[in-house]
Amino acid sequence: MLIVATGDGKGKTTAAIGQAIRALGRGRRVFFSQFIKCEDYPSGEDEILRGFGEQLTFVKGGKGFVGILGDKLPREEHAAAARETLAKCEEAAAFGQYGLVVLDEANVAAALGLIAVEDILNLVDAAAPDCDVVVTGRGADPKLIEKADMVTECKEIKHPFHQKVAARKGLEY
Repeated sequence: MLIVATGDGKGKTTAAIGQAIRALGRGRRVFFSQFIKCEDYPSGEDEILRGFGEQLTFVKGGKGFVGILGDKLPREEHAAAARETLAKCEEAAAFGQYGLVVLDEANVAAALGLIAVEDILNLVDAAAPDCDVVVTGRGADPKLIEKADMVTECKEIKHPFHQKVAARKGLEY
C-alpha cells in the first residue's frame, strides 16, 4: 500500500510517525528516513525513533532547509544527500526486511528537483509484496497522488508563526 501525506499544514511527519508506531506495535520492522531534516537540528522524535533498536532504522539523510533560512550549501550537495537517502529506501523496500518504509519529506525533495518523482514511483513498484510505503511532504506530485492507495492533505487553518511566535521545543520540533 502507498500512503501519501501532503499539504501546507502541520502533521505530515507526525502522521508518518504514528503509522510507524502502529506498524511496530504489530511486530513489523520499520525503515524511517528524512530527506530534508538534518542532524544539526535535532527534533523531539529523533531519540524516540532511535530507541526502537533493530525494529526501526532511522535515517536522517537531509542537509537542512534548501535555499532558505541562511542555507549556504551548494544545491548539488542537497541533491547528493537526497539521492543517497533514496538509495537506502530503495534497498529497504525491495528486500523484504521491512514491513513499512517511510520517505519523510520526499515530496519536498522531488518538488525541489533533488530527486525525481519517477524514482519514488519506481521504489513503490519494486517494493516487496509485504512492504508498505509512506511518502510525506508538501507539494505531492499528481502522479504520486494518482498511484497512492490513500492520500491525506494536511491543511493549515491557523499557525502561531504568522503572529511571529517562535516554534516551541517539544511541540513543533
